[in-house]
Amino acid sequence: MSVSLEARLDEILRGAPMLMQVLRAARELALPDWLIVSGALYQRVFNHLTGRGPDYGVKDYDLVYYDPSDLSYEAEDVVIRRVADAFEPPLRGQVEVRNQARVHLWFEDRFGEPYAPLGSSAEALDRFVSPVFAVGARLTASDRIEIVAPFGLADLFAMRMRPNPGRRTRNFEPIAQNLLKRWPELKVERT
Repeated sequence: MSVSLEARLDEILRGAPMLMQVLRAARELALPDWLIVSGALYQRVFNHLTGRGPDYGVKDYDLVYYDPSDLSYEAEDVVIRRVADAFEPPLRGQVEVRNQARVHLWFEDRFGEPYAPLGSSAEALDRFVSPVFAVGARLTASDRIEIVAPFGLADLFAMRMRPNPGRRTRNFEPIAQNLLKRWPELKVERT
C-alpha cells in the first residue's frame, strides 16, 4: 500500500521543528482564514527529497490571512506587529504576514501586473508563479495539518517547476534561476 502525497507532506512538515513552531504560533494567533504558504513548505520537501537538512535555503515563513473587514495598511500593520510579538528571535524577523484581502491594492505597483481581488487565502494559491509553490498548510485545533494545494502535490514531489497554467508572469525565469542555485536537482519546464 502506497502512502499518499499528502501523508508524505504531513510527515515532512512535522519533521521540521522550526516550521512546526510557526504553525503552532499561527494557530494560537487565530487570524481569520490563515495559512502558511510557499517556500516554508515546498523548500522543506525539496530538502527532504535531496537529503538536505529541513531548514536549508528557507529564508522566511509566509503567513497569510484573509480579513476584508478593514483594507487599510494600518489594520494590517496592527496584525504584523501582533504576529512579530508572538515570536522570539530568530523567528520574529522571519515570519512575514500579509492580508490577502488587500493584495490587489498594492500588487500592480510592486510587480507591474494587474491583480484582481481575492475571496480567500486559498484563492491566492491559484495565482502563484508555479504550481510547485501553490501549497498552503494550517494546524488545526486537533493537531491535524490541513493541506491546501489547488494544483495537487505531484509537481512538488517531482521537484518540477512549470509556469502557472492560469497566470503567466515575467517573474518565472528569475525565480527559477534563484531556486536552481540552491536546488540544482529542480526540473524547470518553461512552456
